Amino acid sequence: MKSFLFLSIVICFLFSTCTNENDPKPLRLPIDYEGYEYDTIQIGSQVWMSENLKTEFYLNGDIIPTTSNPSIDISGLPDPKYQWAYAGNENFEDIYGRLYTWYVITDPRGICPAGWRVPDNQDWNILVDFLGGSINAGDKLKEIGNTHWHLPNDGATNETGFNALPGGFRRPNGDFMMIGYHGRWWSTTEASIENAWRMGVANDRNETGLYNYYKSEGFSVRCLKN
Repeated sequence: MKSFLFLSIVICFLFSTCTNENDPKPLRLPIDYEGYEYDTIQIGSQVWMSENLKTEFYLNGDIIPTTSNPSIDISGLPDPKYQWAYAGNENFEDIYGRLYTWYVITDPRGICPAGWRVPDNQDWNILVDFLGGSINAGDKLKEIGNTHWHLPNDGATNETGFNALPGGFRRPNGDFMMIGYHGRWWSTTEASIENAWRMGVANDRNETGLYNYYKSEGFSVRCLKN
């Protein structure tokens, strides 16, 4: 029996085949979607993409529109369904993904792969609670160092493998802001007729939390496995 147990431990160590709900960094299993391969990571009872979404299509193949001028003002539109590369620069997509309005992420056609979804407030709160609360959860989510994050970012540990990146955001008036400083991800939970919730981290803060903003803002998306 002892020999069998020892052999099992060795196999787990060599091939990373064993996972535990309390282990924040078990085996990564990539998923292919719309021509991109996304790394995934289990954090507690949840499995997340460890990269921001890049798709320009709904799940059924329909194109998600973008504005011909990336900086056009959409604040007066009733339910603008748009996506953008930051500042219209496609070179940002590979690292930071794309920015989407809330109307896109709640469209019934879906933007995450089959079997995955955009998280709601309950999903985000489960993640934050597993990390010990909002005070230091941001550091546990953020990528280490200053390759993509501006200074200071000195508390980041990325011990979850979530690889939070500062993709910035787009204001309804067309301003692109805070790439390198802020990472913001939509929640599907609605706050009011005009506002919805989002999760965020910043280069100069240890914490994370949910805040509500205009639904026509452009934020990043992380998909969560059903």
